[in-house]
Amino acid sequence: MSASSFFVLWTECGKVWWITEPQKRAAVRYARTLSRYSSSPRDTPSEGTAIPPSDGSDDRSDILFGSTMVLMTLAGWSAVPLFLRHFAESIDAWTSNGWRYGFSALLWLPVVLVAQFRGRTPAGLWRLAVIPSVINALGQICFTWAHYKIDPGLLTFGLRVQVVFVAIGAYLLFPSERRIVRSWRFILGFVMVLGGTAAAALLGDSPFAAERLFGVTLAIGSGALFAAYGLSVRKYMHGLHPVIAFAAISQYTAAVMVGLMLALGDDFGAGALRLSGTQFGLLLFSAVIGIALGHVFYYTSIAKLGVAVTAGVLQLQPFAVAIASLAIFNELLLPTQWAGGVTAVIGAMFMLDAQRRLSKLARLSRIAAATSNHVESSDAARAPAASPADVQRAEPS
Repeated sequence: MSASSFFVLWTECGKVWWITEPQKRAAVRYARTLSRYSSSPRDTPSEGTAIPPSDGSDDRSDILFGSTMVLMTLAGWSAVPLFLRHFAESIDAWTSNGWRYGFSALLWLPVVLVAQFRGRTPAGLWRLAVIPSVINALGQICFTWAHYKIDPGLLTFGLRVQVVFVAIGAYLLFPSERRIVRSWRFILGFVMVLGGTAAAALLGDSPFAAERLFGVTLAIGSGALFAAYGLSVRKYMHGLHPVIAFAAISQYTAAVMVGLMLALGDDFGAGALRLSGTQFGLLLFSAVIGIALGHVFYYTSIAKLGVAVTAGVLQLQPFAVAIASLAIFNELLLPTQWAGGVTAVIGAMFMLDAQRRLSKLARLSRIAAATSNHVESSDAARAPAASPADVQRAEPS
Protein backbone atom coordinates (compact mmCIF):
# COMPACT_ATOMS: atom_id res chain seq x y z
CA MET A 1 0.00 0.00 0.00
CA SER A 2 1.43 3.38 -0.98
CA ALA A 3 1.56 6.37 1.32
CA SER A 4 -1.01 8.21 -0.78
CA SER A 5 -3.48 5.32 -0.66
CA PHE A 6 -3.12 5.13 3.11
CA PHE A 7 -4.10 8.77 3.48
CA VAL A 8 -7.34 8.09 1.58
CA LEU A 9 -8.07 5.32 4.04
CA TRP A 10 -7.44 7.64 6.99
CA THR A 11 -9.48 10.50 5.50
CA GLU A 12 -12.34 8.15 4.79
CA CYS A 13 -12.33 6.91 8.39
CA GLY A 14 -12.22 10.38 9.84
CA LYS A 15 -15.07 11.59 7.66
CA VAL A 16 -17.50 8.72 7.94
CA TRP A 17 -16.98 6.88 11.19
CA TRP A 18 -16.75 7.79 14.84
CA ILE A 19 -13.51 6.11 15.87
CA THR A 20 -12.10 5.97 19.36
CA GLU A 21 -9.27 8.21 20.53
CA PRO A 22 -6.68 5.37 20.76
CA GLN A 23 -7.51 4.31 17.19
CA LYS A 24 -7.19 7.88 16.00
CA ARG A 25 -3.76 8.37 17.60
CA ALA A 26 -2.49 5.07 16.21
CA ALA A 27 -3.59 6.07 12.71
CA VAL A 28 -1.97 9.49 13.07
CA ARG A 29 1.34 7.90 14.14
CA TYR A 30 1.23 5.58 11.15
CA ALA A 31 0.36 8.41 8.79
CA ARG A 32 3.25 10.50 10.06
CA THR A 33 5.61 7.59 9.50
CA LEU A 34 4.45 7.16 5.91
CA SER A 35 4.62 10.89 5.24
CA ARG A 36 8.41 10.81 5.72
CA TYR A 37 8.75 8.91 2.47
CA SER A 38 8.28 10.21 -1.03
CA SER A 39 5.50 9.00 -3.29
CA SER A 40 7.99 6.97 -5.33
CA PRO A 41 7.37 3.20 -5.03
CA ARG A 42 11.02 2.56 -4.14
CA ASP A 43 10.77 4.99 -1.22
CA THR A 44 7.51 3.60 0.15
CA PRO A 45 8.10 1.58 3.32
CA SER A 46 7.77 -2.10 2.75
CA GLU A 47 5.30 -4.25 4.60
CA GLY A 48 6.47 -4.77 8.13
CA THR A 49 8.30 -1.45 8.42
CA ALA A 50 8.63 -0.51 12.07
CA ILE A 51 6.30 2.23 13.29
CA PRO A 52 7.49 4.50 16.09
CA PRO A 53 5.81 3.14 19.19
CA SER A 54 4.09 5.30 21.74
CA ASP A 55 4.58 4.86 25.43
CA GLY A 56 0.93 3.84 25.68
CA SER A 57 0.18 6.35 28.42
CA ASP A 58 -2.42 8.23 26.35
CA ASP A 59 -4.16 5.00 25.34
CA ARG A 60 -4.24 3.74 28.91
CA SER A 61 -5.55 7.09 30.08
CA ASP A 62 -8.37 7.00 27.52
CA ILE A 63 -9.29 3.43 28.42
CA LEU A 64 -9.30 4.25 32.11
CA PHE A 65 -11.36 7.40 31.61
CA GLY A 66 -13.75 5.64 29.22
CA SER A 67 -14.16 2.75 31.64
CA THR A 68 -14.99 5.20 34.42
CA MET A 69 -17.57 6.91 32.21
CA VAL A 70 -19.29 3.70 31.14
CA LEU A 71 -19.45 2.51 34.75
CA MET A 72 -20.95 5.86 35.73
CA THR A 73 -23.49 5.45 32.94
CA LEU A 74 -24.32 1.95 34.15
CA ALA A 75 -24.67 3.14 37.74
CA GLY A 76 -26.85 6.12 36.80
CA TRP A 77 -29.15 4.24 34.47
CA SER A 78 -29.44 1.37 36.95
CA ALA A 79 -30.42 3.79 39.72
CA VAL A 80 -33.25 5.42 37.73
CA PRO A 81 -35.67 2.44 37.97
CA LEU A 82 -34.98 2.25 41.70
CA PHE A 83 -35.73 5.95 42.15
CA LEU A 84 -38.92 5.66 40.10
CA ARG A 85 -40.09 2.69 42.16
CA HIS A 86 -39.27 4.58 45.37
CA PHE A 87 -41.26 7.68 44.40
CA ALA A 88 -44.18 5.60 43.08
CA GLU A 89 -45.35 5.41 46.70
CA SER A 90 -45.48 9.18 47.20
CA ILE A 91 -46.16 10.97 43.90
CA ASP A 92 -48.01 10.05 40.70
CA ALA A 93 -46.29 9.22 37.41
CA TRP A 94 -47.21 12.53 35.73
CA THR A 95 -45.69 14.52 38.60
CA SER A 96 -42.56 12.36 38.60
CA ASN A 97 -41.97 12.83 34.89
CA GLY A 98 -42.81 16.53 34.92
CA TRP A 99 -40.35 17.45 37.66
CA ARG A 100 -37.55 15.16 36.48
CA TYR A 101 -37.65 16.18 32.84
CA GLY A 102 -38.35 19.83 33.61
CA PHE A 103 -35.26 20.03 35.82
CA SER A 104 -33.15 18.12 33.31
CA ALA A 105 -34.20 20.49 30.53
CA LEU A 106 -32.95 23.42 32.61
CA LEU A 107 -29.57 21.71 32.88
CA TRP A 108 -29.41 21.10 29.13
CA LEU A 109 -30.66 24.58 28.20
CA PRO A 110 -27.19 26.22 28.37
CA VAL A 111 -25.97 23.84 25.66
CA VAL A 112 -28.68 25.10 23.33
CA LEU A 113 -28.10 28.75 24.25
CA VAL A 114 -24.32 28.57 23.83
CA ALA A 115 -24.70 26.89 20.43
CA GLN A 116 -27.18 29.56 19.38
CA PHE A 117 -24.93 32.39 20.63
CA ARG A 118 -21.92 31.02 18.75
CA GLY A 119 -23.92 30.43 15.59
CA ARG A 120 -23.40 26.68 15.73
CA THR A 121 -27.03 25.61 15.85
CA PRO A 122 -27.51 23.22 12.91
CA ALA A 123 -30.01 24.31 10.29
CA GLY A 124 -33.44 22.83 10.90
CA LEU A 125 -32.48 21.47 14.33
CA TRP A 126 -35.81 22.20 16.02
CA ARG A 127 -37.85 20.90 13.11
CA LEU A 128 -35.82 17.70 12.90
CA ALA A 129 -36.15 17.10 16.65
CA VAL A 130 -39.97 17.09 16.71
CA ILE A 131 -40.68 13.47 15.78
CA PRO A 132 -37.88 11.95 17.94
CA SER A 133 -39.08 14.08 20.87
CA VAL A 134 -42.70 12.94 20.59
CA ILE A 135 -41.63 9.29 20.45
CA ASN A 136 -39.25 9.78 23.37
CA ALA A 137 -42.02 11.37 25.45
CA LEU A 138 -44.37 8.46 24.78
CA GLY A 139 -41.65 5.98 25.69
CA GLN A 140 -40.90 7.80 28.94
CA ILE A 141 -44.59 7.79 29.87
CA CYS A 142 -44.83 4.02 29.44
CA PHE A 143 -41.50 3.45 31.19
CA THR A 144 -42.39 5.50 34.26
CA TRP A 145 -45.95 4.19 34.49
CA ALA A 146 -44.68 0.59 34.41
CA HIS A 147 -42.92 1.18 37.75
CA TYR A 148 -46.32 1.69 39.34
CA LYS A 149 -47.40 -1.81 38.22
CA ILE A 150 -44.36 -4.12 38.43
CA ASP A 151 -41.01 -4.16 40.22
CA PRO A 152 -37.82 -2.74 38.65
CA GLY A 153 -36.00 -6.06 38.18
CA LEU A 154 -38.71 -7.63 36.03
CA LEU A 155 -39.18 -4.35 34.16
CA THR A 156 -35.54 -3.96 33.13
CA PHE A 157 -35.27 -7.58 32.00
CA GLY A 158 -38.38 -6.96 29.91
CA LEU A 159 -36.75 -3.95 28.31
CA ARG A 160 -34.18 -6.25 26.61
CA VAL A 161 -36.84 -6.80 23.96
CA GLN A 162 -35.96 -3.29 22.78
CA VAL A 163 -33.11 -4.72 20.69
CA VAL A 164 -35.65 -6.83 18.76
CA PHE A 165 -37.69 -3.77 17.85
CA VAL A 166 -34.53 -1.91 16.84
CA ALA A 167 -33.60 -4.76 14.49
CA ILE A 168 -37.07 -4.89 12.96
CA GLY A 169 -37.20 -1.12 12.50
CA ALA A 170 -33.72 -1.01 10.98
CA TYR A 171 -34.69 -3.79 8.58
CA LEU A 172 -37.73 -1.82 7.42
CA LEU A 173 -36.12 1.63 7.26
CA PHE A 174 -32.52 0.98 6.21
CA PRO A 175 -32.02 -1.46 3.29
CA SER A 176 -28.29 -1.72 4.02
CA GLU A 177 -29.08 -3.54 7.27
CA ARG A 178 -31.29 -6.26 5.78
CA ARG A 179 -28.33 -8.57 5.34
CA ILE A 180 -28.24 -9.07 9.08
CA VAL A 181 -31.29 -11.36 9.09
CA ARG A 182 -29.14 -14.01 7.36
CA SER A 183 -26.72 -14.10 10.31
CA TRP A 184 -27.08 -17.11 12.59
CA ARG A 185 -26.01 -14.89 15.50
CA PHE A 186 -28.87 -12.55 14.81
CA ILE A 187 -31.45 -15.32 14.46
CA LEU A 188 -30.25 -17.09 17.61
CA GLY A 189 -30.20 -13.83 19.57
CA PHE A 190 -33.67 -12.90 18.31
CA VAL A 191 -35.14 -16.18 19.54
CA MET A 192 -33.29 -15.96 22.86
CA VAL A 193 -34.50 -12.43 23.59
CA LEU A 194 -38.12 -13.29 22.87
CA GLY A 195 -38.01 -16.59 24.77
CA GLY A 196 -36.07 -15.17 27.72
CA THR A 197 -38.34 -12.15 28.07
CA ALA A 198 -41.44 -14.35 27.95
CA ALA A 199 -39.96 -16.64 30.61
CA ALA A 200 -39.08 -13.74 32.92
CA ALA A 201 -42.57 -12.28 32.55
CA LEU A 202 -44.71 -15.42 32.70
CA LEU A 203 -42.89 -17.79 35.05
CA GLY A 204 -43.20 -15.72 38.22
CA ASP A 205 -45.91 -15.61 40.87
CA SER A 206 -49.39 -14.76 39.56
CA PRO A 207 -48.15 -14.21 36.00
CA PHE A 208 -51.61 -13.55 34.59
CA ALA A 209 -52.77 -11.04 37.18
CA ALA A 210 -54.26 -8.05 35.35
CA GLU A 211 -51.97 -5.45 36.93
CA ARG A 212 -48.87 -7.52 36.31
CA LEU A 213 -49.75 -8.12 32.68
CA PHE A 214 -50.43 -4.41 32.26
CA GLY A 215 -47.04 -3.58 33.76
CA VAL A 216 -45.22 -6.03 31.50
CA THR A 217 -47.10 -4.62 28.51
CA LEU A 218 -45.99 -1.12 29.48
CA ALA A 219 -42.38 -2.29 29.82
CA ILE A 220 -42.41 -3.95 26.40
CA GLY A 221 -44.21 -0.93 24.93
CA SER A 222 -41.58 1.42 26.32
CA GLY A 223 -38.89 -0.80 24.81
CA ALA A 224 -40.59 -0.58 21.42
CA LEU A 225 -40.93 3.19 21.70
CA PHE A 226 -37.31 3.64 22.80
CA ALA A 227 -36.29 1.58 19.77
CA ALA A 228 -38.42 3.81 17.56
CA TYR A 229 -36.85 6.84 19.24
CA GLY A 230 -33.33 5.65 18.42
CA LEU A 231 -34.30 4.89 14.83
CA SER A 232 -36.00 8.27 14.41
CA VAL A 233 -32.89 10.06 15.69
CA ARG A 234 -30.84 8.12 13.15
CA LYS A 235 -33.27 8.94 10.35
CA TYR A 236 -34.02 12.60 11.06
CA MET A 237 -30.93 13.84 12.93
CA HIS A 238 -28.16 11.92 11.21
CA GLY A 239 -24.99 13.98 11.02
CA LEU A 240 -25.83 16.27 13.95
CA HIS A 241 -23.66 16.26 17.04
CA PRO A 242 -25.34 13.93 19.57
CA VAL A 243 -25.05 16.43 22.43
CA ILE A 244 -26.74 19.21 20.45
CA ALA A 245 -29.38 16.79 19.20
CA PHE A 246 -30.22 15.51 22.67
CA ALA A 247 -30.24 19.03 24.12
CA ALA A 248 -32.98 19.99 21.65
CA ILE A 249 -34.89 16.76 22.23
CA SER A 250 -34.76 17.25 26.00
CA GLN A 251 -36.41 20.68 25.67
CA TYR A 252 -39.30 19.32 23.62
CA THR A 253 -39.69 16.27 25.85
CA ALA A 254 -39.72 18.44 28.97
CA ALA A 255 -42.42 20.66 27.46
CA VAL A 256 -44.61 17.59 26.92
CA MET A 257 -43.94 16.19 30.39
CA VAL A 258 -44.54 19.45 32.22
CA GLY A 259 -47.71 20.03 30.21
CA LEU A 260 -49.03 16.57 31.12
CA MET A 261 -48.12 17.14 34.77
CA LEU A 262 -50.09 20.38 34.85
CA ALA A 263 -53.05 18.74 33.11
CA LEU A 264 -53.15 15.30 34.75
CA GLY A 265 -50.91 15.39 37.83
CA ASP A 266 -52.27 15.55 41.36
CA ASP A 267 -52.63 19.20 42.35
CA PHE A 268 -51.00 20.16 39.05
CA GLY A 269 -47.74 18.54 40.15
CA ALA A 270 -47.59 20.34 43.50
CA GLY A 271 -47.49 16.98 45.29
CA ALA A 272 -43.72 16.91 44.82
CA LEU A 273 -43.41 20.09 46.88
CA ARG A 274 -44.92 18.25 49.86
CA LEU A 275 -41.99 15.84 49.93
CA SER A 276 -39.33 16.40 52.55
CA GLY A 277 -36.30 18.41 51.50
CA THR A 278 -34.20 15.25 51.27
CA GLN A 279 -36.77 13.40 49.19
CA PHE A 280 -37.30 16.34 46.85
CA GLY A 281 -33.52 16.58 46.44
CA LEU A 282 -33.39 12.87 45.56
CA LEU A 283 -36.11 13.41 42.95
CA LEU A 284 -34.03 16.10 41.26
CA PHE A 285 -30.84 14.06 41.70
CA SER A 286 -32.46 11.17 39.81
CA ALA A 287 -32.98 13.56 36.90
CA VAL A 288 -29.33 14.59 36.97
CA ILE A 289 -27.82 11.09 36.94
CA GLY A 290 -30.44 9.52 34.69
CA ILE A 291 -31.14 12.19 32.09
CA ALA A 292 -28.68 15.08 32.29
CA LEU A 293 -25.28 13.65 33.22
CA GLY A 294 -26.28 10.12 32.22
CA HIS A 295 -26.22 11.02 28.54
CA VAL A 296 -22.97 12.96 28.88
CA PHE A 297 -21.36 9.88 30.43
CA TYR A 298 -22.86 7.73 27.68
CA TYR A 299 -21.56 9.82 24.77
CA THR A 300 -18.14 10.11 26.41
CA SER A 301 -18.01 6.32 26.84
CA ILE A 302 -18.70 5.83 23.14
CA ALA A 303 -16.01 8.35 22.19
CA LYS A 304 -13.37 6.66 24.36
CA LEU A 305 -14.31 2.96 24.14
CA GLY A 306 -16.53 2.63 21.07
CA VAL A 307 -20.15 1.64 20.65
CA ALA A 308 -19.66 -2.13 20.97
CA VAL A 309 -17.90 -2.03 24.35
CA THR A 310 -20.30 0.56 25.75
CA ALA A 311 -23.39 -1.36 24.65
CA GLY A 312 -21.96 -4.60 26.01
CA VAL A 313 -21.28 -3.15 29.47
CA LEU A 314 -24.75 -1.62 29.64
CA GLN A 315 -26.26 -5.08 29.18
CA LEU A 316 -25.38 -5.57 32.85
CA GLN A 317 -28.08 -3.07 33.85
CA PRO A 318 -30.88 -5.62 34.48
CA PHE A 319 -28.68 -7.62 36.83
CA ALA A 320 -27.65 -4.53 38.78
CA VAL A 321 -31.26 -3.37 39.04
CA ALA A 322 -32.60 -6.80 40.04
CA ILE A 323 -29.98 -7.26 42.77
CA ALA A 324 -30.54 -3.75 44.14
CA SER A 325 -34.31 -4.17 43.96
CA LEU A 326 -34.03 -7.38 45.99
CA ALA A 327 -32.07 -5.54 48.68
CA ILE A 328 -34.22 -2.39 48.74
CA PHE A 329 -37.75 -3.49 47.83
CA ASN A 330 -37.52 -7.22 48.58
CA GLU A 331 -38.31 -8.04 44.95
CA LEU A 332 -37.67 -11.75 44.58
CA LEU A 333 -37.36 -13.23 41.13
CA LEU A 334 -37.75 -16.98 40.86
CA PRO A 335 -34.87 -19.05 39.45
CA THR A 336 -36.86 -19.58 36.26
CA GLN A 337 -37.22 -15.82 35.89
CA TRP A 338 -33.49 -15.30 36.42
CA ALA A 339 -32.82 -17.95 33.79
CA GLY A 340 -35.17 -16.19 31.40
CA GLY A 341 -33.58 -12.82 32.09
CA VAL A 342 -30.05 -14.16 31.57
CA THR A 343 -31.16 -15.78 28.32
CA ALA A 344 -32.64 -12.49 27.10
CA VAL A 345 -29.45 -10.56 27.91
CA ILE A 346 -27.23 -13.13 26.18
CA GLY A 347 -29.55 -13.04 23.18
CA ALA A 348 -29.29 -9.25 23.06
CA MET A 349 -25.50 -9.54 23.07
CA PHE A 350 -25.65 -12.01 20.17
CA MET A 351 -27.76 -9.54 18.19
CA LEU A 352 -25.42 -6.66 19.02
CA ASP A 353 -22.45 -8.77 17.94
CA ALA A 354 -24.14 -9.59 14.64
CA GLN A 355 -24.75 -5.89 14.07
CA ARG A 356 -21.14 -5.08 14.94
CA ARG A 357 -19.83 -7.64 12.47
CA LEU A 358 -22.10 -6.35 9.71
CA SER A 359 -21.02 -2.75 10.34
CA LYS A 360 -17.36 -3.76 10.32
CA LEU A 361 -17.70 -5.60 7.00
CA ALA A 362 -19.51 -2.64 5.44
CA ARG A 363 -16.85 -0.26 6.72
CA LEU A 364 -13.99 -2.37 5.38
CA SER A 365 -15.73 -2.67 2.02
CA ARG A 366 -16.04 1.11 1.73
CA ILE A 367 -12.41 1.61 2.76
CA ALA A 368 -11.21 -1.00 0.26
CA ALA A 369 -13.24 0.57 -2.53
CA ALA A 370 -11.97 4.08 -1.75
CA THR A 371 -8.38 2.87 -1.50
CA SER A 372 -8.58 0.90 -4.75
CA ASN A 373 -10.04 3.86 -6.66
CA HIS A 374 -7.37 6.19 -5.33
CA VAL A 375 -4.51 3.81 -6.17
CA GLU A 376 -5.83 3.35 -9.71
CA SER A 377 -6.11 7.10 -10.24
CA SER A 378 -2.62 7.66 -8.80
CA ASP A 379 -1.11 4.97 -11.05
CA ALA A 380 -2.83 6.47 -14.08
CA ALA A 381 -1.49 9.93 -13.22
CA ARG A 382 2.08 8.61 -12.88
CA ALA A 383 1.96 6.58 -16.12
CA PRO A 384 3.98 8.17 -19.03
CA ALA A 385 2.01 9.55 -21.91
CA ALA A 386 1.84 7.29 -24.97
CA SER A 387 3.75 8.43 -28.06
CA PRO A 388 2.07 8.61 -31.48
CA ALA A 389 4.09 5.60 -32.51
CA ASP A 390 2.77 3.62 -29.51
CA VAL A 391 -0.77 4.56 -30.44
CA GLN A 392 -0.20 3.50 -34.04
CA ARG A 393 1.24 0.15 -32.96
CA ALA A 394 -1.71 -0.42 -30.62
CA GLU A 395 -4.31 0.15 -33.36
CA PRO A 396 -5.77 -3.01 -34.86
CA SER A 397 -4.55 -3.80 -38.35
